Amino acid sequence: MKPTTTIIGSGFSSLAAATTLAASGVDVTILEKNSSAGGRARKFEHNGFTFDMGPSWYWMPDVFDKYFERFNKKTSDYYDLVRLDPSYSVFFKDERMDIPASFTSLAELFESKEKGAGKQLERFLKDASIKYSAGIDDLVYKPGLSIFEFAQWKVIKGLAELDLLTNFHDFARKYFTNPKLLSIIEFPVLFLGAMPKDTPALYSLMNYADLKLGTWYPMGGMHKIIEGMVDLAKEQGVKFEYDQPVEHIFENGSMNVRTALDNFKSDFVVGGADYHHIETELLDKKDRQYSDKYWDKRTMAPSCLIYYVGVDKRVDGLKHHNLFFDTPFDAHAKEIYKTEVWPENPLFYVCCPSKTDPSVAPEGKENLFILIPIAPGLDDDSEEKRASYFPQIIERIEKQTGATLNGHIEYQKSYSVSEFKSDYNSFKGNAYGLANTLRQTAFLKPRIQHKKLKNLYYTGQLTTPGPGMPPSLISGQVVADQILKKINS
Repeated sequence: MKPTTTIIGSGFSSLAAATTLAASGVDVTILEKNSSAGGRARKFEHNGFTFDMGPSWYWMPDVFDKYFERFNKKTSDYYDLVRLDPSYSVFFKDERMDIPASFTSLAELFESKEKGAGKQLERFLKDASIKYSAGIDDLVYKPGLSIFEFAQWKVIKGLAELDLLTNFHDFARKYFTNPKLLSIIEFPVLFLGAMPKDTPALYSLMNYADLKLGTWYPMGGMHKIIEGMVDLAKEQGVKFEYDQPVEHIFENGSMNVRTALDNFKSDFVVGGADYHHIETELLDKKDRQYSDKYWDKRTMAPSCLIYYVGVDKRVDGLKHHNLFFDTPFDAHAKEIYKTEVWPENPLFYVCCPSKTDPSVAPEGKENLFILIPIAPGLDDDSEEKRASYFPQIIERIEKQTGATLNGHIEYQKSYSVSEFKSDYNSFKGNAYGLANTLRQTAFLKPRIQHKKLKNLYYTGQLTTPGPGMPPSLISGQVVADQILKKINS
């Protein structure tokens, strides 16, 4: 008789876990509280506009390739990738910088801003490539259940090269002094959950992913990745149950997952929903691993305020990805990570996928996704608060690009802390999971295997290896491999 697994949630990590298990002969059922798969990577449509609801950056293509190759497939079997050039645009107060896909052109751009910065960029990214190799190949595919996982000589040697005890702020300034170049180098860590001064230099590996491996886009939208993963899961025999919010997880001879409609019994359960929600709301109190005090002490990555905007004309001056650094970086970072207040003059990001993909907007129109990083758990997530930021953001886009948006916005919808809580049961309404600080790395994160209920496992952005699409893909595979190891032992 086949071993059975029930998986809660249908985001990247859940789909990866489900497919990996099913391909090895496990009977897998996914329970999803919403009416479609994808978790934060869902989509919605309105009058010809197709909006990706969450992730918009496709980095680390090697991780996606490795995932599909596991099943003798290619990403191209499910979606068409294009590399963006420029990778993105950065708007400073007094100028705009387009970040070219070509490394030669990128080095020339750095050199034009600071004498010697082109060569320094080569040195910086050579070091970042070592961190990427050690981090991605040797560390993140480990389950993080014990410190002894890191006792192999290759891993120890890699750890010595990771600069775990050097902060990113100081590390970057060993190479560059120009404030604009430093903003470009530091921007990827903005979403990791801490200020550069509190983030290990290890995460220069993100710069390698950004500036060397490139920024990509799946034609049709980011949800095409989810559609491909769902198709692959179904090919392996995974069953999907939608509109099935889970109410209780308990052990009674077998593992039981009870929803409002049914009770699902299986040998194993994988929690791909919010870890904190599962622990505090779905388990009996006697089965909880972590106290409220433990969770209160966790450092969370940011939440965000998102606007989905349909514009009735083309918007000149924007590229596919656009970063607006026309206000002070440090001030906004402090409001996210230190004072934890609604920002006064926030940095923000605009994705305009219709620049690359005409299918996501009606002809002659533009699809905008505008994101402001904010502290998790903010109160007063009201419509009035959200509305107060929108005119400022539109005015700054107009000022920096020369485009006219006022009077041309035919659709606008906001999404923030409240929806992250209601749609995903997100702890403190976070958007990006647990912060990647040194004290929340590897085996110091919440465990992937429950200490008491030995057949309950966790996957996703609050456990190993961390937030983001590539880490989530890896997380699902790591958890599946742990279950398969137990089945075959």
